[in-house]
Amino acid sequence: MRQVEVSRTLVFDDPRRARSFFEALVTDNVGIGRPEQVAMVFARPLRRPTKHPYRERVFSPGTEVKMDFSYKHSRVKQYLKEGRALRIETVINKPADIGILARLEHLPALVDKARQVNDRLLMIERAGQGCAIGSALFERIHQPYIREGQRTGALRFGDQRAMALAGALCLAVHAVTGFTNKSLRGRVAGLLGRDYSTSQMSYDLRRLRLHGLIERVEGTNSYMLTPEGIRVGVLYTKLQGRLLRPLLDAHQPPAPVELRRAMATIEHVLSDYISNARLGAVAWNLSQNPETGRPRKSSLLPGPSRRGDPGILISAT
Repeated sequence: MRQVEVSRTLVFDDPRRARSFFEALVTDNVGIGRPEQVAMVFARPLRRPTKHPYRERVFSPGTEVKMDFSYKHSRVKQYLKEGRALRIETVINKPADIGILARLEHLPALVDKARQVNDRLLMIERAGQGCAIGSALFERIHQPYIREGQRTGALRFGDQRAMALAGALCLAVHAVTGFTNKSLRGRVAGLLGRDYSTSQMSYDLRRLRLHGLIERVEGTNSYMLTPEGIRVGVLYTKLQGRLLRPLLDAHQPPAPVELRRAMATIEHVLSDYISNARLGAVAWNLSQNPETGRPRKSSLLPGPSRRGDPGILISAT
């Protein structure tokens, strides 16, 4: 067997928004060609250094957007077909790449392996697109929780340690291979930017398990993410990185020009309104920290106006 192609086509019920959906899908998974991601999609060990480069390409022939990435002699291509179907094509040019012999009698095993590649790619993409969680789950993980007679701490959105845990959990490789105390601890420590001990990791694994976000693999020291764990990890990470952080920095690049202009307009209008109400000086004094004489943190409204009248600050402390 010199070349085998196995494809999967998903036809949309409502193709009107198919293009915008697919382009968002490509944006969310633009890193799928990285070595650790490709190794997971093909379920092959990641060996470094490798003589076969990992390649990914996002291109647009005409008005159509396509994405493909390579693993050794094989490749996967994904594109929107005729504006109404999502198509994945896995092309195996050398069966040994995925551990199959090249003789014809091994064709069924090769086709099965290629279909698994397609399924794993869809699983990775589905995790990023279907990360919405219900209010009951959101409230549960934000409160101390009692399960199996044990009480565990909350995983509150915005807490530095909880956000680092979520960022480490939402790595797609964990959804398939699982993780251990050691493998996850390195990821969390990197996101925290400081030391993170084994005992802290053990405590956090217990929190995650009692909240139902991970499950321990029986007879091992490994853990697997639950569907709820995948959604929580991706939601926390996307909400912080794609919504809150850009909005907090909306007054400067790389925020869009339109958003920066809108923020400047709001600042100007509020400054004028406060100045006309003759409340600027009072609000400014109330916003000062009595111990340091400096403004309190997390100012949400403008400071001194262009007319020389101090603005108003909303304190978070």
